[in-house]
Amino acid sequence: MCGLVGVVTSKDVGVCLYDTLTVLQHRGQDAAGIVTSDNGKLNRRKNNGLVKDVFRTRHMRRLTGQMGIGHVRYPTAGSSSPALAQPFYVNSPYGLALAHNGNLTNVSELSRDLFKEDLRHINTDSDSEVLLNVLAHELQQQQKITPTPDDIFAALSRVFERCQGGFAAVVMITGYGILGFRDRNGIRPLVFGSRTTEKGKEYMIASESVALDSQGFTLERDVGPGEAVYIDVSNNLYTKQCASSEFHTPCIFEHVYFARPDSFMDSISVYKARLRMGEKLADKLLDERPDHDIDVVIPIPDTSRTSALELANRLGCKYREGFVKNRYIGRTFIMPGQSMRKKSVKQKLNAIELEFRDKNVLLVDDSIVRGTTSKQIIQMARDAGAKKVYFASAAPGVRYPNVYGIDMPAASELIASGKTDKEVEGLIGADWLIYQNLEDLVASASEGNPHITRYECSVFNGEYVTGDVDEVYLKRLENLRNDTAKAARKRNNNTKERSIASDLKTET
Repeated sequence: MCGLVGVVTSKDVGVCLYDTLTVLQHRGQDAAGIVTSDNGKLNRRKNNGLVKDVFRTRHMRRLTGQMGIGHVRYPTAGSSSPALAQPFYVNSPYGLALAHNGNLTNVSELSRDLFKEDLRHINTDSDSEVLLNVLAHELQQQQKITPTPDDIFAALSRVFERCQGGFAAVVMITGYGILGFRDRNGIRPLVFGSRTTEKGKEYMIASESVALDSQGFTLERDVGPGEAVYIDVSNNLYTKQCASSEFHTPCIFEHVYFARPDSFMDSISVYKARLRMGEKLADKLLDERPDHDIDVVIPIPDTSRTSALELANRLGCKYREGFVKNRYIGRTFIMPGQSMRKKSVKQKLNAIELEFRDKNVLLVDDSIVRGTTSKQIIQMARDAGAKKVYFASAAPGVRYPNVYGIDMPAASELIASGKTDKEVEGLIGADWLIYQNLEDLVASASEGNPHITRYECSVFNGEYVTGDVDEVYLKRLENLRNDTAKAARKRNNNTKERSIASDLKTET
């Protein structure tokens, strides 16, 4: 999962893009990058790290120009090489820079076709670079020195014909404008908004509405499934449906975990969706154990707070903050490698003993993925003196890999895969485990927008909405992206980097 932004303004956009990326930092903490266009000259800065560490004053002074895009990266493929930091760039045609969120499910076929038929070279194993080159090729086929919006939309229509999966992207066409588009199922989120200045109307495209809010833009609407939004250098807005869309199926996990609660996605308040998750989970708990002995409800910060608060209200139990979070540790879900995740949990949270001592505690989390965090937190609650530790998940059990841009590729690494709820309960050490029902989770979101009747829920039910994912694909993905494979790639990358450094030192 990554964060995107593209903007055209009447003054230098560097600081605007920087500030927006800090607001989207929750969507990716592995790398960050910005590309701006200043009278046809591109200025770029990208590297591994948080936004505040990647961009220094000397970098910001060079990021001049009235048009630009930015990206924060979450390593879906498990690689943290600086070469994979975005935006990516190709010089032909026009000079294109792309920032991408999601995953192409037919990337192997596309890479082969790009090499054999389009005669284009791919330098990394990133599907983002593949997407950029497919677009570059289709724009080249238009054979226009000065592309019109219709030329750009025609090229993008071919991109939609060739590319499958879940994706959203912003592309800067040097000297001409910024293009934003969303996959034909609307799996990955994308919105656009406007603000009025003394020089007229300005537009921004971003992953979440909160990014617009931070810079004084008003949300216009979500980019539709298969739709494109183009902002030219004069801040004229053009939109077009470039691919047919039978069903709008946004990712339900955005509402569970990834999005900020102050965002709106597909006209749904993420905050209210999480409130409803708490309500429905409380109703299920009361159905199963009307005579429960819960003394206190404690959220596992931060994402679960909203659901936990409403759950406690519904149960008539005390709500307490029992864990203090270290704000300088990243989100454990997106940490690469199991050993790193285990270490991060203990660094990240500390229990307030007086909230646990001699109490029956219900811990509430947004979801349980690998189970590493849940098991350690339950033990922390016991060490702090809890008599019984119950555990509630605002989402159903995660039992299947995700192929649309979330790092859940290996079923063998998902604690609920092939197991009953009772077995998971024992593995994480809870006295009682209760999961949200999938239909209740979907209802929590859809009640905010009844026009959306289907959601991408593959991690819970194994149903992949693009229709091109089978067991062979999943097995290949698991072999590429499990923790063992990631560790091997990291060792290879480190070896290559040391070799390059040694060669440079010898030449010097």
